[in-house]
Amino acid sequence: MITLLLIFFPLVAALLLLFVKGQQVRNIAIVAAIIEFAIVLYALTQYQHGNATQFEANYNWINSLGISFHVGMDGISLLMVLLTTFLVPIIILTSFNREYSNPSHFYSLLLAMQFALVGVFVSLDGFLFYVFWELALIPIYFICLLWGGENRARITFKFFIYTLTGSLLMLGGFIYLYLHTPGNHTFDMHALYLAGQSIGLSGQGYVFWAIFIAFAVKMPIFPFHTWQPDTYTVAPTQGTMLLSGIMLKMGTYGLIRWLLPVAPLGVEHWANVAIGLSVIGIVYASCIAIVQKDFKRLIAYSSIAHVGLISAGILAVNVQGVQGGIIQMLSHGVNVVGLFFIVDIIQKRMGTRDIASLGGIRNVNPQFAVLFLIVLLGSVALPLTNGFIGEFLLLNGVFQFNAWAAAFAGLSVILGAVYMLRSYQSIMLGETNISTQGFAPLTGNEKAVLFILCAAIIGFGVYPKPLLDIAEPSVVKLVAGVRMAMGK
Repeated sequence: MITLLLIFFPLVAALLLLFVKGQQVRNIAIVAAIIEFAIVLYALTQYQHGNATQFEANYNWINSLGISFHVGMDGISLLMVLLTTFLVPIIILTSFNREYSNPSHFYSLLLAMQFALVGVFVSLDGFLFYVFWELALIPIYFICLLWGGENRARITFKFFIYTLTGSLLMLGGFIYLYLHTPGNHTFDMHALYLAGQSIGLSGQGYVFWAIFIAFAVKMPIFPFHTWQPDTYTVAPTQGTMLLSGIMLKMGTYGLIRWLLPVAPLGVEHWANVAIGLSVIGIVYASCIAIVQKDFKRLIAYSSIAHVGLISAGILAVNVQGVQGGIIQMLSHGVNVVGLFFIVDIIQKRMGTRDIASLGGIRNVNPQFAVLFLIVLLGSVALPLTNGFIGEFLLLNGVFQFNAWAAAFAGLSVILGAVYMLRSYQSIMLGETNISTQGFAPLTGNEKAVLFILCAAIIGFGVYPKPLLDIAEPSVVKLVAGVRMAMGK
């Protein structure tokens, strides 16, 4: 029942918002998002630590095709839903100092996006997972198309085509598995696992690439990343936060929940290539980020580097790599939302995101400088911040797979420090100029958002044990099952 409530409460709220007029719609939206977060906190208090799926609901949907509305949460799913419901009210709060045309439509789409994202993370039926995966594309497409920046129609259409193409490949892979389920065919997750493991290496290779490409486009992984920098840059701030903070986690979560268990031999055979692409993306995106002049675009490329490391760690198929991937998903979600909000604060006051045009903001607003620095240090994985935990586990996991891959993947930490600290130096330090000397103080909403995010960055960095404990039993069970199917 809790899982069903988590799925459908945002949808009901989104539909109700369509009938609300005026700017009070945002107050209703954030109340609805906070209630959703409270439901997840209640689920956490009821969750029994272990590797079993809990809060299950299973209803026949399309009997003739073996499709059911089967949802539930284990530790991995619960953490992804926690991330989603934690970030959505923060994303809504970041919009309070902006005026949007048709606010009821804007906030309704935000909550509809939450509905689809939660559905993705709790689906235990392959077809249902695909349906929610596609539903998540619709709200973000219209958010970017209607409230985006220059050339938004062309850029958003490219994003839509990339994602839709990948989704169709995934559906093809699922149908192939469905046809190999024994007896009456079904899309049940565990039946698809068994079907995938029962076919030979050649069949698993086809399944691997069909599903991996879909997830690689969503994350995105080199060379399927070309839609991302433009889309992140042109999207409104809240759209960029949804894309980077939560939506890309659909791809990394898909690697864990679907790709590894359904094609273990395919993963084993093609891991060198997939991890190689992930590592190339780390170095490539980091180098491009270093030379960026637009701060928002710099963060977009940094996100490609971070997600490349997550992908490499997961595909190493060991407990440290998968656990690190999950923890880094949480950390990256918090950090990247903070960074994009900082970009929004600067652009709103200065009218530019050009790094060279800024400087000396610390002299005018030291409080903002400190909060910015905390978010930045979390992003570069400083010990005692949230980013350190995940990156340490990920590099450990990749090292167990291949030392050279770990060496190149580790460049993400070094190069990340280069482009993030250089940008901080150019934007915040030095002497003020004509434009930055009038940098306005932070508003109450802006302080609230940054204080919450900084508290999460430090709190999780100092004491990550509760979140690690939630995920670990499910990760150990999943990795053991995959490695057994590999014959290891």
